[in-house]
Amino acid sequence: SFSDPRRKVGEKEQRRNNPRPSSPPRLPPVEARLSAHAASRMASPPPPPPPSPPPPADEPRSGGGRAPIPPYVKAAAGSLGGVMEACCLQPIDVVKTRLQLDRAGAYRGIAHCGTTVARAEGVPALWKGLTPFATHLTLKYALRLGSNAMLQSAFKDPVTGKVSAQGRLASGFGAGVLEALVIVTPFEVVKIRLQQQKGLSTDLLKYKGPIHCAKTIVREEGIFGLWSGASPTVMRNGTNQAAMFTAKNTIDILLWKKHEGDGKVLQPWQSMVSGFLAGTAGPICTGPFDVVKTRLMAQGRTGDIKYKGMFHAIRTIHAEEGLRALWKGLLPRLMRIPPGQAIMWTVADQVMGLYERTYLQSANV
Repeated sequence: SFSDPRRKVGEKEQRRNNPRPSSPPRLPPVEARLSAHAASRMASPPPPPPPSPPPPADEPRSGGGRAPIPPYVKAAAGSLGGVMEACCLQPIDVVKTRLQLDRAGAYRGIAHCGTTVARAEGVPALWKGLTPFATHLTLKYALRLGSNAMLQSAFKDPVTGKVSAQGRLASGFGAGVLEALVIVTPFEVVKIRLQQQKGLSTDLLKYKGPIHCAKTIVREEGIFGLWSGASPTVMRNGTNQAAMFTAKNTIDILLWKKHEGDGKVLQPWQSMVSGFLAGTAGPICTGPFDVVKTRLMAQGRTGDIKYKGMFHAIRTIHAEEGLRALWKGLLPRLMRIPPGQAIMWTVADQVMGLYERTYLQSANV
């Protein structure tokens, strides 16, 4: 069949009036890839920003982010440190007590006192009173560190979680008062009564041992005989712990950039330096309280009572022996307390650091 010429003419005019869209020009391969990459970047959302770098290891987390070490962990750490301290430093404590009780001037100094005791009574005499002393230190440090942690939690700022300097001082003083009344005074009464006895033969000694000593004191002087010298002991320990806890925290921050709960564990030598420095100021400030405490504990509550109380003892010692007598035994105290704090904090910091690494840091991950 023949097609209509008019129909063909109409189709040509329609194609001329409505031209077919032309295909895009073919690009070279490199330009095509670049164009496709630009289109994909415009279509896809922008990538998330990179995470901010973590803070340095020695920088504490802000506010109350630092998880505190529980009081029972600090108590356990303190008790372990107390055992080690007692075993190492008991001879110095015996020498200190003998010097403080020496009214006749029988000992010419620390070395002479130590050698005289060892020569006249035997070397084991330098560890007289070790059992009550070790028990006393174990319980004392457990109560001291545990109660200080509880008091600090009460003084914390509710917003930032930090403890102010005043709160740290008050916590330390409260912990010292508590340990003085509950543990230190009765144990030191027994220890001093044992240490002032000369000789090793139990047949010639009034007190045969710690338990016998405590029973004898209660029988002869009443239960409050174990709390002879409580007032100067409270003042001594309260002042000591207020200064010691504040100094230890400050020294750790200044020297080692160590904050509680940051997971950083001090090296043993760092703990020894901090503990030694923190334990130095207390004996100098509390020397008179320590001398009066020893005199009151040694005289008992019956028989010839020379000192009628803390202030009477201070006045009497000053009048009869001079001002320097109120700091008798200071050098052996400085030889015992700062090294003792160094030993105790070395052990305690390792125990608390182990807890921080094992529990606190894993909980914060």
